[in-house]
Amino acid sequence: MKTVRTATPRPTAAARPSRRRDRALAVLATTAATLTVWAVAVPLAGVDLVARGGGVDRTVGPGAVAGTTLLAGLAGWASLALLERFTRRARPAWTGLALVVLLLSLLPPLAQGVGAGAKLTLVALHLTAGLLVPLLRRTATGRG
Repeated sequence: MKTVRTATPRPTAAARPSRRRDRALAVLATTAATLTVWAVAVPLAGVDLVARGGGVDRTVGPGAVAGTTLLAGLAGWASLALLERFTRRARPAWTGLALVVLLLSLLPPLAQGVGAGAKLTLVALHLTAGLLVPLLRRTATGRG
């Protein structure tokens, strides 16, 4: 008996708007989550969220948190879309890439945070932004 292999179905035109919507919602939800962490840590808990970069101390405000999360989310979305276009194993490839980027993103807060509270808050913000990994992963096509 011959085994028949079926190809992974290509997304239909009707499925694409749904995937775009889900990805946009993932980016927006993650941005809202990081802003919530910032709001709890800075105004409510009183953490002085200062990061040192290039020898200059800078206060990390809500605009920086939202902007950075949005940029990271859009970069993740773009890289996932590119992998889907050029490989059949987009989901596992993107997941591995995203996890490496997330782990590497934890190094600067540990070095640049000014004070223990700032370091903990910055790490919490990065881990919260890491919600992008499972949220975008579940929208991915490809095996894995």
